[in-house]
Amino acid sequence: MSASRWRRIARLALAGFYLLAGIGHLVFTDAMVRITPDWVPMARAVVIMTGICELIGAAGLLTRQWRVAAGWAFAVYALCVFPANVKHAMIDVSAGTGLSAWYHIPRLLVQPLIIWWALWASGAIRRSIAKGGEDLGN
Repeated sequence: MSASRWRRIARLALAGFYLLAGIGHLVFTDAMVRITPDWVPMARAVVIMTGICELIGAAGLLTRQWRVAAGWAFAVYALCVFPANVKHAMIDVSAGTGLSAWYHIPRLLVQPLIIWWALWASGAIRRSIAKGGEDLGN
């Protein structure tokens, strides 16, 4: 399978991932607010806005005009939500509620991969390490 086909599949999967995440932010808003760090102002509004942004970004990944911008936005977003993921892990692991460390530790470790996924799948980074650095296009 060609690299451009893999990139397209990765982009569609990423769009699906963020479509579901966006819906989750809008449907499970209260649960998302509980894992938002205390220093985030207007946590409920932030959760709703991030859900809307995830939906817009997912749609953007499906267009030629906006896919690179959506990729950069999702890379930055994945970096910015890391504190919420840490707080969620601390709540669940320390209080013994919800999900265990078997969920949270891999989730935290995979965050850099999600950032790379957004950049590569969107075409924001265009070089392939596996192919010796050649430009693969979209």
